Amino acid sequence: MLEDNSQCPQWILGLLTEKFFNACLIHEDLKKNEKNIFCLDCCEGICAHCSQVHHSHRLLQIRRYVYHDVLRLGDAEKLMDCAYVQSYTTNSAKVVFLNQRPQTRPSRGSGNICTTCDRALQDPYFFCSLSCKLQHMLRTVGNISEYIRNCEFMALPEPGFDDGQMTPDSVLEPSGSMLTESGSSSGGVDCRNLACTATTEVVKKKRSNLSGFRSACRPGCGPDISETMINRRKGTPHRAPLY
Repeated sequence: MLEDNSQCPQWILGLLTEKFFNACLIHEDLKKNEKNIFCLDCCEGICAHCSQVHHSHRLLQIRRYVYHDVLRLGDAEKLMDCAYVQSYTTNSAKVVFLNQRPQTRPSRGSGNICTTCDRALQDPYFFCSLSCKLQHMLRTVGNISEYIRNCEFMALPEPGFDDGQMTPDSVLEPSGSMLTESGSSSGGVDCRNLACTATTEVVKKKRSNLSGFRSACRPGCGPDISETMINRRKGTPHRAPLY
């Protein structure tokens, strides 16, 4: 196991053994206190509230995919060689698993499998996770220093990411703007809003007239007359006689 090998840097051991997405004990009374950030300088998992104290450190965003911890492939490649590690696409971004996942049933033995844990893979991959590749290199080469990259700067992603999962940005048109044919915004009234407002006004007037008609029918008129007028249908058409 990697945690028993002295050849591994401490930040790798901390990254692969940390229990992410558990509540932060320091900020247990605050919302969104899941530990979904890893500080490479302190070798520990932190939450978004802790990141303010670690703002000058190298911070790595941890994400979740099918209930397991993953890294964006672009972030992982800044830290180590990720060649032949199978990646997956989620929310239009490629990710790789940190650790191997437990298998509920053994592999069928046909096709491509992980060199370390025998999990079924697609060609041309040899490893299902970063941990599996590092374990294989330690077992065969005995040293992983040539696969580790010196990353001096690692920052959290831009806003638009929440709890380790990418979320699309929601953009609302400013009030009083109008989309031109080119898609740009200009001053004036939005035609779509104007049409929607006009339709709403017509519906309101119809309902108001109908409500007024119902209130005008006194109890003496009887329900049959009001129902007949409201739900009246066209009778048999009368044509002028032919001369």
